[in-house]
Amino acid sequence: MLLTLKLPLINEHMSTAVIGVIHATEGDAMQPGAKLLDLTVDLSAASVQDCPPVSAYRIALRDRAWLRRVCVARGDEVGVGTTLALFSTTPDEPLDASPIHAARVTIAGIVGEFDLWGARP
Repeated sequence: MLLTLKLPLINEHMSTAVIGVIHATEGDAMQPGAKLLDLTVDLSAASVQDCPPVSAYRIALRDRAWLRRVCVARGDEVGVGTTLALFSTTPDEPLDASPIHAARVTIAGIVGEFDLWGARP
């Protein structure tokens, strides 16, 4: 069975996110709780401030699946609803079928120092 991950609406004022660190590689067997990627969201378009309100988030997988395709790269600015990755429930499932449902994920805010690429010092 194929699963897809699209950029979710993390905040009602966001329209895009910048991909930071991609923690997994294609072909990895992912367990629930496995880190997939970090991203940043800039909400400065929602209101004018002296400094841009940028928040960092980590997306972790809640399903047991194989990461079959990463559809984004570090530094990409992607819109809400953009496909980030494709997963399968078996390691060799053909990728030509339509995904059955969305991969289940957990999104956690990253608190502390970070740069716009999602890397932590």
